[in-house]
Amino acid sequence: MRSLVTMVAAVGLLLGAAAPAGAHGRVSPDIVDTASGRGNVVSLTFDDGPNPPDTPALLDVLRRHRVKAVFCLWGDHVVAHPEVVRAIARAGHTLCNHSMHHDDLTALTPEQIAADLRATSAAIRRAVPHARIPFFRAPYGAWGASADVAASLGMRPLGWRYDIADWEPPGTDVLVQRLLDRLTPGAVVLAHDGGGDRSQTVAAVDRVIPVLKAQRWRFTLPRGC
Repeated sequence: MRSLVTMVAAVGLLLGAAAPAGAHGRVSPDIVDTASGRGNVVSLTFDDGPNPPDTPALLDVLRRHRVKAVFCLWGDHVVAHPEVVRAIARAGHTLCNHSMHHDDLTALTPEQIAADLRATSAAIRRAVPHARIPFFRAPYGAWGASADVAASLGMRPLGWRYDIADWEPPGTDVLVQRLLDRLTPGAVVLAHDGGGDRSQTVAAVDRVIPVLKAQRWRFTLPRGC
């Protein structure tokens, strides 16, 4: 029986996927959860958008504070709000495939996962032609075969060190405290700009960035970007 990696590679070839060349012409399936650089570095990542009005508000916050982030895009929302995807790309942020329907991918075969991820990337590229999509993040962090499939399609799996658990908004003050208390050097942080009202997250990010900059933290992108 062929190994999962071999099966995934075959799926990628059948679907016409071409991974961008890395050190060995392949993208690693290892899950990234570390920010680029040394010392007090952190990567901000936002899931489940695009989501007006919160994503545009977040873009304004990041622009004012001169911070670049990763936006993990839910395909259905990309189709509904392509103009917001274009705004994310124009601002110079990094795009990440977060699946088409935010399903639990562990229930799918490698072939089904590949079809889902390709459909999501196609939706993103309809909004932003020739968009670079270096990362994939599995919904719920439920990877199954999706890390290997994503790598076969040229996207590095993107994890996180901690989630601020903002899917049920607890109040801006609580989110600020979570961001500050849980931060460790090199962390990839998971927050949300979509999937509901994320105004508290936007407000918390606006308050936290200047505090961290005053403490000489640097905001970088995840490794492998």
